[in-house]
Amino acid sequence: YGTEQRGRPNSPDYRLYFKNADGKYISPFHDVPLFAGSKEEKEIPAKRSKTTGTEVLFNMIVEVPRWTNAKMEIATEEPLNPIKQDIKKGKLRYVANIFPHKGYIWNYGALPQTWEDPNHTDNNTGCCGDNDPIDVCEIGSKIRSSGEIVQVKVLGVLALVDEGETDWKIIAIGVDDPEAQKIHIDDVKKHKPGYLEATVDWFRLYKVPDGKPENHFAFNGEFKDKDFAVEIIKSTHEYWKALLHKKADGGTIKCTNVLVSGSPFCCSEEDARSIVQS
Repeated sequence: YGTEQRGRPNSPDYRLYFKNADGKYISPFHDVPLFAGSKEEKEIPAKRSKTTGTEVLFNMIVEVPRWTNAKMEIATEEPLNPIKQDIKKGKLRYVANIFPHKGYIWNYGALPQTWEDPNHTDNNTGCCGDNDPIDVCEIGSKIRSSGEIVQVKVLGVLALVDEGETDWKIIAIGVDDPEAQKIHIDDVKKHKPGYLEATVDWFRLYKVPDGKPENHFAFNGEFKDKDFAVEIIKSTHEYWKALLHKKADGGTIKCTNVLVSGSPFCCSEEDARSIVQS
């Protein structure tokens, strides 16, 4: 995959559009397959997924590189869903540094082809979804760049309740990381001491500098294991499929895509190009 920049970084008109290997403009939200290594041209969503031994690997779209503060995100309400900087009350959004952390403490992003349905009440948290793709905290040692697509191994999940909405945080590690093979959620504490505790701390407090109350968690802030996480991912993938085939109401979400076979929102290569050029 490649990206193409429009507008100036750190400005409201900055956009990062995505292209596939053929140079076609695509939506990172809808056209990048959830399961890594699948033959996406033939079948989306893919039937087969790439595994390492027993591991299912997922594609992650990096929105925010580690240690940076600008709140970059997939623009779910714009056609082709480029990455842009979030705006609140007319101002570009940056997360505060919460001592002793600097910006985001992982490479932060989302899993494509997933959607947390705001009309669905989650059985675990008792709250509805936050209307976005599912979030990922990648804890590998590399600093990634915005717009990078990384194959990740899922380790576990944290259930954040953010202003009354269910907001799952998948904990994952890039498969190219030297520690990826040996690390599981239970031994993150051994290989990366303090990282999971810092993660809970960060999500609990990150909105406090903006005058908001502390966030809460389901399961008393405990991390659930990989199997639990994969089930959550699969359910959000099903909600996404319903969205892309008009079986669920996405409100203002733009479902324009280039590669999802059978989706009424599928557009031509030319349409996609003219969206970016406009």
